[in-house]
Amino acid sequence: MSDLLESALNPRSVAVIGASENIHKIGGRPIHYMRKHGFAGRIYPINPAREEVQGLRSYASLAALPEVPDLALVIVGGEKAVAAVDDCAARGVKSAVVIASGFGEAGEEGREVQRAMTARARAAGMRLYGPNTQGLANFGTGAIAGFSTMFLEVPPADGPIGVVSQSGGMSAMAYGLLRGRGLGVRHVHATGNEADVGVSELAWAVAHDPAVKLLLLYLENIAHPELLARTAAYARERDLPIVAVKAGRSESGQRAASSHTGSLANEDRAVDAFFHRHGIWRVRDPHAQALAAEAYLKGWRPEGRRLVVVSNSGASCVMGADASEAFGLPLAPLSAETRREVAARLPGFATATNPIDVTAALLSDSGLFGGVLPVLARDPAADLFFVNIPVAGAGYDVQAFAADTAAFEAASGKPVVVAAWQDSVAAPFRARGIPTFANETEALGVLAQLASHTALMRERHVPWPQDAAPVLPPGEGRFLNEAQSLALLAAQGVPVVAHRLCRSADEARDAWGAVGGPAVVKACSADVPHKSEHGLVALGVDSAQAAGALFETQWRRLAELGAAREGVIVAAMRKGRHECMVGARHDPVFGPVVVVGDGGKYVEALQDVAVLLPPFAAADVKAALKTLRIAPLLEGVRGEPPLDVDALADIAVAVGRLLAAAPGRIASIDVNPVMVGARGEGALVVDALVERSVELKS
Repeated sequence: MSDLLESALNPRSVAVIGASENIHKIGGRPIHYMRKHGFAGRIYPINPAREEVQGLRSYASLAALPEVPDLALVIVGGEKAVAAVDDCAARGVKSAVVIASGFGEAGEEGREVQRAMTARARAAGMRLYGPNTQGLANFGTGAIAGFSTMFLEVPPADGPIGVVSQSGGMSAMAYGLLRGRGLGVRHVHATGNEADVGVSELAWAVAHDPAVKLLLLYLENIAHPELLARTAAYARERDLPIVAVKAGRSESGQRAASSHTGSLANEDRAVDAFFHRHGIWRVRDPHAQALAAEAYLKGWRPEGRRLVVVSNSGASCVMGADASEAFGLPLAPLSAETRREVAARLPGFATATNPIDVTAALLSDSGLFGGVLPVLARDPAADLFFVNIPVAGAGYDVQAFAADTAAFEAASGKPVVVAAWQDSVAAPFRARGIPTFANETEALGVLAQLASHTALMRERHVPWPQDAAPVLPPGEGRFLNEAQSLALLAAQGVPVVAHRLCRSADEARDAWGAVGGPAVVKACSADVPHKSEHGLVALGVDSAQAAGALFETQWRRLAELGAAREGVIVAAMRKGRHECMVGARHDPVFGPVVVVGDGGKYVEALQDVAVLLPPFAAADVKAALKTLRIAPLLEGVRGEPPLDVDALADIAVAVGRLLAAAPGRIASIDVNPVMVGARGEGALVVDALVERSVELKS
């Protein structure tokens, strides 16, 4: 375990400031829990009104203790809480858990009190957990510095799961759901307002506990992405899956998160990209975390996604096939030898192709599962197995079915899940450690998650080379003009449309002749980044004379707007099969972020884009594009050819590298539209806008 947080997660001594005799009060719960669940260290209740608390000697103050405790729980509220934290820091306490609320989540005044209190604690070398937290619980050591009611409702059992949550309620919920499925939980930690120690740092510590085989997170913001990324990298090294709930997906959710724990939520698509980049699987809620937990703990890491469905109902086979397609789990094409062997073990009227219907003959021959499953396991095309039992009961040897399934799983090492809605049928499978669900949607959803997450954890990203910092044109304006933006992209090898920057009508007429008609004529001024809104873009210009006249019109319009008259662009008018976009910006939390997807004038309205975090390869861009609504168009539909996504991906990589090479110099790059041709025809940037960083301008 990380030495950094040892004093909180495995303390030798704990002081409870505000201790209570009543185990149903916040000040009584931690003492009761630690004594009941085997904490071997020393517990010091502090309550000046009592001589004894729960059978332990009570002390009047921290100063009265026979030693300086490793950990202190601050349960008193308001100004007393602040004074207690200061006292702990002054006396050399290593860690303090502040249960009290009314700090950063309550408004600016509370945030200021919280900041000052934290600063004093850190200056003294003390780590702070909370405030506004339910506390920490390590059931491996019995160090339970928290008050959650759930530990009374559902008795704890040590196990291989760690839960780290910004919310006390969500940590308790995850714990309860996991215990309800019979799974042991070692760590249940809530960070509250995260004035000092947050989810990322606690996750790093818990990931270093060798007994932990699955790490579940709940976050409302990601305050320290670099540490969470480091934790994820370490977790991949030791094959520790991390499954996260990140709340605040919507604007309403982000506002609620702010009032809940005083956090500032992150932009959701960037969060998705961060998790994907670092092999963290994101789910919607703790129910989904608990649902898949047992499958992770089996240690299954499937090589592929090909599924075999076995059932005693033809209808269930059909529904299983439908669900497999919905979850992206293709039915495994069984070899001819496998089909012959399966057929030899089934009645003549049964189905030996995948999905395999063993029929109602299972009622009279309980060995059918045991005969068929080992044959299927030997087929190299089979990665995942799903057994669906829609009906069984009197006359069915369900115990034999479960035993055969468990023996198959143990011998093959391949993932197998069961759907059985009848409790009497499900129970024998669960008793033998087979993940069992109420329906095929849950069962196949878990298999799909397991296969996808395994593939994600195996991904490796090659660092980009250290590119030279780009040279930006002189000036202090927020934006480069379009000609400067296109030139900057062209210098990075990005294909841009043929164009000329003109400063007279004669130059505009000459430029039309050089680029060829029809052409586009548009004003060029860093003061007017969105030209079409001011009538400063003309399409389909079909003569040199028209180009010259448009120059004069747009030149006057720039003067009317009071904008710098830096020129007028005459560009070749190019059409592609589809208009796409590439964007990049420096996110205040995650750093360089690249966006690629559907482009054109409706990009803000449709928002059909994918987000990537560097470094990434062209293959990563193409995989991201397949997740978009426009993916079928990119592949080619209704006789249209597939598009040149290779060329689009290369542009996305180049734009990302340009931004990454210019920290503190370029704030954002907007490339829209990118005209994408048919496969082999390439892609061409026809408009671009580069924004300088605030640091550079200041």
